[in-house]
Amino acid sequence: MEVRAEVTLPEMDDCRGLTVGPAGQEDVSIVLMAIPGAPVMDEETAEQVRGVMAKGFAGTVFLTTDDCRASYEELLARGVEFSEAPEERPYGIDSGFRDPSGNSIRLTEVRLPAEV
Repeated sequence: MEVRAEVTLPEMDDCRGLTVGPAGQEDVSIVLMAIPGAPVMDEETAEQVRGVMAKGFAGTVFLTTDDCRASYEELLARGVEFSEAPEERPYGIDSGFRDPSGNSIRLTEVRLPAEV
């Protein structure tokens, strides 16, 4: 991934946002940001969002890889803390981690069924 934009908004208690995307794919961007405070949302709402995110139900980013176990080992060595190690699933090999803001990210080696 490469950084596309980095913004800090002083008027929103220094809320920071980062936009990243795959190198060479300008049409794909992912916005990463902490849960904002006022004036975007009040503390009660922010706490509710944190609770939903902690359960993994606030949306997930799916990243695919040709070798989930090798990618897992590489990211683990770089300090990524995984919530789920690679496991065999009906659709391939899948693992999970969260970014520093708590967003759920799945790292998946997809194995599609053979064509009949």
